[in-house]
Amino acid sequence: MAGKRTYGDPCGIARALDVVGERWALLVVRELLLGPKRFTDLRAGLPHLGPDVLSQRLRELEQAGVLRRDQLPPPAASRIYELTDWGRQLEPVVLGLGRWGSRAPFPVAHGALGVDALMLALKTLYDPDRADGLLGSTYELRLAGQPFEVRPTGGALEVSRGGATDPVATIATDPETLQQILWHELPLRDAVRAGGLTIAGDRETAERLLGVFPLPG
Repeated sequence: MAGKRTYGDPCGIARALDVVGERWALLVVRELLLGPKRFTDLRAGLPHLGPDVLSQRLRELEQAGVLRRDQLPPPAASRIYELTDWGRQLEPVVLGLGRWGSRAPFPVAHGALGVDALMLALKTLYDPDRADGLLGSTYELRLAGQPFEVRPTGGALEVSRGGATDPVATIATDPETLQQILWHELPLRDAVRAGGLTIAGDRETAERLLGVFPLPG
C-alpha cells in the first residue's frame, strides 16, 4: 500500500478510513458480503465503476487484508474475490451506514438497486417486531433469477446466496418490482396480476414476509 493516501491520525476511525475510505471501496465490500464473486459479477453490481478503478480497489483491499483472490476448480477455473474474516466483520458497519443513509434523499438520477444491494437493504430494514409467526422459517427469494435463502430470526434477517432447502414459500420477482411493492405502494395483487411477481408455497406467510421491511420513520 506504498504511496496510498493516509489521514496520519492514530484514531481507529481514521485508520479504518485509510483502509476502506477510498471511493468505491465500501461498495466493493458490499458486493462481496453475501459471498464470492467474479470480476464480471462485481462489474454487473457496480455498473458505474470502470474496470481500471475496480481493479485498483481490489488490489488495495487485497493488500490491506480485507479480501483475497481464489480460483474456482475446473471446469470453471474462474478467478473469484471473497472477503477475509476481517473483511466480513465490516457487515454491521455497512448495514449501519445503510440504515443511516436510508433517511438521506435519493440522487436526482438513479437506477434500480442491484440484486445484492437490495438483499442487503432487506437486512438493513428488517423489523423483527413485525415477524411474529415467521421466525425460524426458511424462504427462497429469487431476484432476477438469482436465488437467496432468507430466514427471519428474533434479531436479524439471515440471508445466504443459493437456493433454500424445503422453503415455506418461494417468491420470484425482479429488483425494481420488489422495491415498488415494499417501499413505493405498488399493491402486491397488481404485481402478481401483471406477472411481475410469483409466489409458490404458503402465500399467506410470503405476503407477511414482504411486510417486515419498513422504511425508517
